[in-house]
Amino acid sequence: QVQLVESGGGLVQAGGSLTVSCAASEGTISSYAMGWFRQTPGKEREFVAGISVSGGITNYADSAKGRFTISRDDAKNTVYLQMNGLKPEDTAVYYCARCRYLGGCSSSTREYVYWGQGTQVTISS
Repeated sequence: QVQLVESGGGLVQAGGSLTVSCAASEGTISSYAMGWFRQTPGKEREFVAGISVSGGITNYADSAKGRFTISRDDAKNTVYLQMNGLKPEDTAVYYCARCRYLGGCSSSTREYVYWGQGTQVTISS
């Protein structure tokens, strides 16, 4: 069993930066790819960024490319999402998740098995 805890959300002005963290309080994430997703009321949860086991491969949603950076520190059992150039449309609850498979996951939520409780990110215009 893995428990993921997100932190670092908050209220930021448009154009600002924020880094959200995801720590595994139980279990380990070092052998699995990880992902960040976000969700707004009435919409489906959407993929934001993913990182491979080694950290050497990352992928991003088009909306995040060039502005967001996903990274991991397996010694701390933690994954990060650094967000720059934030826009009001980035406002959402941000969730981290652990890939279901050892071989990696696509951007589909169905391929992730453990989820955190989410952290609210609000961008003011």
